[in-house]
Amino acid sequence: MSKKSSFIQSMVAVLWAFLGVRKKSGLQEDVASLSFIHIIIAGVLGALIFMGILLLIVKAVVSH
Repeated sequence: MSKKSSFIQSMVAVLWAFLGVRKKSGLQEDVASLSFIHIIIAGVLGALIFMGILLLIVKAVVSH
């Protein structure tokens, strides 16, 4: 059963990886179905969003 997943599914898997909450069975399903390129793009996009949120928080705290 090696169906390819969508980019949204890759983003969800990367989000769970950022949070560190993932079952081993979910990891094995991801390895079997997710595209390596989607994971790389989702990881970079997730990191950029995370840094953007941190910068907004820092600017809001420093401006007051």
